[in-house]
Amino acid sequence: MGRKWNNIKEKKASKDANTSRIYAKFGREIYVAAKQGEPDPESNQALKVVLERAKTYSIPRAIIDRAVDKAKGGSEESFDELRYEGFGPNGSMVIVDTLTNNVNRTASDVRAAFGKNGGNMGVSGSVAYMFDHTAVFGIEGKTADEVLELMMEADIDLRDIMEEEDGVIVYAEPDQFHLVQEAFKNAGITEFTVAELTMLAQNELPLPEDAQEQFEKMIDALEDLEDVQQVYHNVDLEE
Repeated sequence: MGRKWNNIKEKKASKDANTSRIYAKFGREIYVAAKQGEPDPESNQALKVVLERAKTYSIPRAIIDRAVDKAKGGSEESFDELRYEGFGPNGSMVIVDTLTNNVNRTASDVRAAFGKNGGNMGVSGSVAYMFDHTAVFGIEGKTADEVLELMMEADIDLRDIMEEEDGVIVYAEPDQFHLVQEAFKNAGITEFTVAELTMLAQNELPLPEDAQEQFEKMIDALEDLEDVQQVYHNVDLEE
């Protein structure tokens, strides 16, 4: 699979470090997850996943507690989960997941972010078929062989496992997220550099320098939108 998840997360975290954007996005996502079920991660698997992601991004406890308390307090605020698909320069592919309380505003904003940066919106299904819904975990202090043995003992078949300079990245079926997490925790591993459900491109697309610069501007414009939670793409930005 080849995605360098630690590097990708660090780049995004660095970009968000000087703003409150990432806190606001997690606050909204935690609120929605808590609102849809019990506001207790032990009985609400969706909330448990979001909280694990928040932990890897060092989201302050106050932000988490505020969002959960808002859900407990019976807030009537509601959000729709919408996915947009589109194309960027040189046929690059992009998926945009949103949480919105104003569908018309969000659709207009996402369309504009594509259009002003050399891209265009696609119809539902035009891009998603080239991505796989995947559980991704990153840990430090273990080798790939050691992690593979842990997963085999837990009777978990992984999609892939990669050893990087600072740790191991594990790829699994999305419905095995909690099984993989529990297998790690049973082995005394409770800290993850990555722990999330994502849309992973089946193939990565390299772009020439000018197209890559335009593509990055488009991704920045999409991620800057208030209603956008996640942006996935198939472009290799590691070069």
